[in-house]
Amino acid sequence: MAVLDTTIVNVALPSIAAGIHAASADLEWVVSGYALAFGLALVPAGRLGDRFGYKPLFLGGIILFTLASLGCGLASDPLVLIGARVLQGLGAGIYYPAVSATIQRQFSGRDRSRAFGYLGSVVGLSTAIGPLLGGVLIQFAGHDGWRLVFLVNVAIGAAEIPAAIKLLPRRHEPEEHGLDPAGNVLLAAALLLLLVPLVQGRAAGWPTWSWLCLAASLVTATMLAWREIRLSHRGGEPVIQVDLLRRRSFAAGQVLALLYFAGFTSLFFTLSIAWQQGLGRTALATGALVVPFAVCSLVTASISDRFTRRFGSLTVRAGITAMLAGQGLLLLVLHLGAPQPSAWALAGPLALAGLGNGIVIAPNQDFVLGSVPKTQAGTAGGTLITAQRLGAAIGIAVIGTALFGGGSGGGNPGKITPMLLDTAQRATALNLLFILGALISAFFLPRTLSAERAEENA
Repeated sequence: MAVLDTTIVNVALPSIAAGIHAASADLEWVVSGYALAFGLALVPAGRLGDRFGYKPLFLGGIILFTLASLGCGLASDPLVLIGARVLQGLGAGIYYPAVSATIQRQFSGRDRSRAFGYLGSVVGLSTAIGPLLGGVLIQFAGHDGWRLVFLVNVAIGAAEIPAAIKLLPRRHEPEEHGLDPAGNVLLAAALLLLLVPLVQGRAAGWPTWSWLCLAASLVTATMLAWREIRLSHRGGEPVIQVDLLRRRSFAAGQVLALLYFAGFTSLFFTLSIAWQQGLGRTALATGALVVPFAVCSLVTASISDRFTRRFGSLTVRAGITAMLAGQGLLLLVLHLGAPQPSAWALAGPLALAGLGNGIVIAPNQDFVLGSVPKTQAGTAGGTLITAQRLGAAIGIAVIGTALFGGGSGGGNPGKITPMLLDTAQRATALNLLFILGALISAFFLPRTLSAERAEENA
């Protein structure tokens, strides 16, 4: 549900803009507001799961997500939609750590790698279904088709809740974990002070307040780091787990996840806007555009555990390299094919990027979580997924500034704006820089993570 609701919304953005008169900054908040709320909830929810059990957190998050999806589908103006999307993100952030934590607790060694591979397959399948399903709903349901993009979650949630009650394992023995409310407040403040000016500053002409917020974000992040280090030295449990960050695979994996998700998630935001607003193509055509990426990602994710067992972290580096090459070729096709690039010409680069994507996310998750004690599975999983979600939010904010800035017509997101094809190339170049940073961080992952080491940490 969480991944589906990311990809399915991308193709609906122009329809949302036309349906409720949303400005470009509103569209960015529809995407990044969800990602930000998702990221803010993950670590506290993971810690609560470690302490009280993952099943009640999963159920509570799914219920909130389902009700918020109903609110999104019934929204009558941009503010209501953004608010409901934030609640959706909170719901996803509450239940999502239970997924990786349950895998971490229930499996070990090769079985855990295989389980994370299956999880990656589900992500790939959701990525494949999302754009197509969104395009079909918008194409055949008329001007209100974008509402069905959100209401489909109500049907999924109605089936998922009773299934979770029946199938999820019962709570484990509780662990004593503090929640560090002051740390959570500082973390939330630092992120909000960073993302609000990135999203709103461009539309407002970069006024003084936007630069003050960015400076305040740096100050707040410094205060957070100082506080968390002191709390850790006193034997407390900070929201930023200092002891986990000392583990090489955990720290490198966090940086990799943040940069990688900033670079690949925002790519589809760019393609969706450019394809519909820049070229006037339909939502269905836009959904079909990303199918090669999603299908290839599904294929390699399903067998990623085999590559990890044989090649270790070289698998992750190879995957990121394929993603980098795919996006580079995509940028070349956009440039050479301007002003009317062919969807068929984009299929090859997107397929190559998808093949790489499938052997990045699940193996990196296995490297990161395989190096931490199982008693901290929820906290560690929440921290990793926080990096992923915040990377997505930062990527959308930065790429949105490049895409809609410079006279691109971002103030009229419902209209056809050919200039968006030019700014899409600039945005894709920024995507490449994010992916390049992820590749560099992948060289800091250990070559292998032995089963003996994982069991030692159990």
